[in-house]
Amino acid sequence: MYTALRSTTMTLVEILQQHLANDPVLSAFFGNGTMLVSANTPQEMTDNSLTGLSVWLYRIDRDDQLLNHPPRRIGFDRVERRNLPLRLHYLITPVANGNQDGTGPPLEQSILGKALQTFHDHPLLSGADLQDDLAGSGTEIAVRLEPLGLEEITRVWDALEKSYQLCVSYEATVVMVASDAEASLISPVNVIETEYGVATAQGNSP
Repeated sequence: MYTALRSTTMTLVEILQQHLANDPVLSAFFGNGTMLVSANTPQEMTDNSLTGLSVWLYRIDRDDQLLNHPPRRIGFDRVERRNLPLRLHYLITPVANGNQDGTGPPLEQSILGKALQTFHDHPLLSGADLQDDLAGSGTEIAVRLEPLGLEEITRVWDALEKSYQLCVSYEATVVMVASDAEASLISPVNVIETEYGVATAQGNSP
């Protein structure tokens, strides 16, 4: 299904929202307060006077290894069209404006720490974790902290035309976008011909 990207983003947003809202300290901001987890960019959140945690899908890569897997046979004369395997990269950025009552950098660091803890404890999302069109499916999404350097992260902020902010990058894999094309017809094997040969030794004789 082509909605796999949206469903994966909603899954990440929801699990982070739940854990932030249920945290004894951060619940005052996310559970009972006005902060939220959003798929918007940090700039979009600021422009709309939103605070909380930005989970922004900023890059999509094709998984070439899985793309080369042979197609699945669904009949004696049909094979399923290959899915498109993707690796999704998310920029996780806390957005907490102001410096009074711990709502500046200390709160941002607490929010980001909780996000890191959540995905450390739940590196594989499946079953009840899945949202939207992935709900009820057998999909598994692996979430991995990416060791990106300062230069790589800075390029992302340059593209946003915004000053660098405290953030981390996560990779979600493997996300499958299913083909909408009909199954391909193949020729079934009707006859098997057996050939015989004589094995001969190679090399110099003693």
